[in-house]
Amino acid sequence: MPDQAQAKTNSGDILERLVQSFFSPSDTEDEKWRKKWLLMFCLLMNVVAWVWPAIYWIRGLRFPFPIPVAYLIISLLTLLIYRKTKNFGLFRSFQFLLFMFVPFIVQWGPEMNFIRSSGIVLLALLAPMGVMIFQGVKESIPWFVAYLVLTVISGVFDYFLAEGMVTGLPMQTISVFFVLNFLILSTIVYLMIFYFVRKKEMFQEELGEKSLLIESERQKSEELLLKILPGHIAARLKAGEKTIADGYEDVTVMFADLVDFTWLAESMPPKHVVKLLDDVFLEFDRLTDKYELEKIKTIGDAYMVAGGLTDERVDYANAVANMALDMLDLIRQHPTLSHQKLKIHIGIATGPAVAGVIKTEKRLIYDLWGPTVNLASRITSEAVAGTIQVDETTYRRLNGRFSFGQPNVMELKGKGKVTVYQLSGK
Repeated sequence: MPDQAQAKTNSGDILERLVQSFFSPSDTEDEKWRKKWLLMFCLLMNVVAWVWPAIYWIRGLRFPFPIPVAYLIISLLTLLIYRKTKNFGLFRSFQFLLFMFVPFIVQWGPEMNFIRSSGIVLLALLAPMGVMIFQGVKESIPWFVAYLVLTVISGVFDYFLAEGMVTGLPMQTISVFFVLNFLILSTIVYLMIFYFVRKKEMFQEELGEKSLLIESERQKSEELLLKILPGHIAARLKAGEKTIADGYEDVTVMFADLVDFTWLAESMPPKHVVKLLDDVFLEFDRLTDKYELEKIKTIGDAYMVAGGLTDERVDYANAVANMALDMLDLIRQHPTLSHQKLKIHIGIATGPAVAGVIKTEKRLIYDLWGPTVNLASRITSEAVAGTIQVDETTYRRLNGRFSFGQPNVMELKGKGKVTVYQLSGK
């Protein structure tokens, strides 16, 4: 018994490998399913093609043997061509043509009719049914019409060529009823399957449209999330992390604030104010990406950036300083701001900080807290328009690669005396 089971398993594996050899690497699961079942159906029909002549031969009846032989040769030839070319559409069309015409050719043979052929033309219904399953309901309609026409033609042949009586009924009458029964049965079966297959297609189309819509909305939400939050934070949230709070021993924080922008905003229409800030902050965003830093937020006409929150670069203090210098150049060259003689002042501080995501019912906010953030904000407020001020820690990091002015000791509320340096260039 184990040997028989093993033999059965091996034969199944061989058959599966044979079927797999007809697949293409790019085939989807649905395409593989269609190809697999059509191949199985093709092989089954090649076996069935010999059942009819065998039964006739055993019963001592004549049968047109060249027909199944020709069918077998053509079918196997199309199978070999398909395996070589992987042209499934051509193979499928040839097989359905064989399914359609061979049963009618058998019935139209010498001394054959509906009765002698035992209604073999009913097998031709497999052609439109197969097209419906493997291609679609619309494609199957011409095939079904062709089947109906060929069935009627067969009935006409039998009506005019039939002779004699069967159980008291003329052969012509029997031929008519054969045609009617075949047409009625075939139409009912076809329409029922047509209805269910069409419903399935409509469901799949609707499901596909909803899937595309869901994917589109998912992409939009991810893009929006990336606009609100840094990329590494958004990735952690998508991975399912509930609470994000990180302590950093060393980060570099920068505030950039437009000087006297409130006065300018009062003299401009609201739309122009928003457009101006949008243009400026868009350029700041590009600089943030250029130097691989993290934009934290905008507060009115102020822009906050930090470095050291990721492992993408270790020279984040250097990157923040370069970005600050570029921001000064950008403001000087901006047509509207330069015309209004508006400037920017910038403050940079380096030290420990806490970063995290604040969740409310309506929004997510990524922010930075701690003494370093407060220091950067305070020295920004005290900086002269058009200058960059840095704290002593940042100065020690950058000294030697950048130019600085003389140290300046200032009294900051809540901080006491703090030494700051003015960054003037590289």
